[in-house]
Amino acid sequence: MKELDRLDRKILRALQKEGRLSNTELAEQVHLSPTATAERVKRLTRDGYIIGYMAILSPEKLGRSLLVFVQVKLDRTTPDVFDSFSDAVKRSDDVIECHMVAGGFDYLVKARVAGMEAYRQFLSEVILPLPGVRETHTYAVMEEVKGTTFLPV
Repeated sequence: MKELDRLDRKILRALQKEGRLSNTELAEQVHLSPTATAERVKRLTRDGYIIGYMAILSPEKLGRSLLVFVQVKLDRTTPDVFDSFSDAVKRSDDVIECHMVAGGFDYLVKARVAGMEAYRQFLSEVILPLPGVRETHTYAVMEEVKGTTFLPV
């Protein structure tokens, strides 16, 4: 893979801020020709620096205003329990992120639900029945201070 140069980094920063830029607008921002810009974007995508584009939706407008983090501790940490847990979490539309972590618990689950009643239902119908779940600790978000997908480039 080719090392990122200054122009590649400018392109990545610009697309992170506004993924809907046309190639012409992007070329103007990074001071390159549209052809050269398009070739760089193709290469950055092919090389895996750009992995996709998406719209960022309003959780409030879509009735998903409660953000919760759930620490999950498993009763056994065996490959079959990890696989079963991962497969089950991937099927839940409420779960927006799930990470296996090192430390005092096994997984950190980030979920968006309508409110506390929906969270209670999510916990009792989705999380607690998952394979191997021994213990959970929930943290309801009172204020989202910073939420971004922006990576420093």
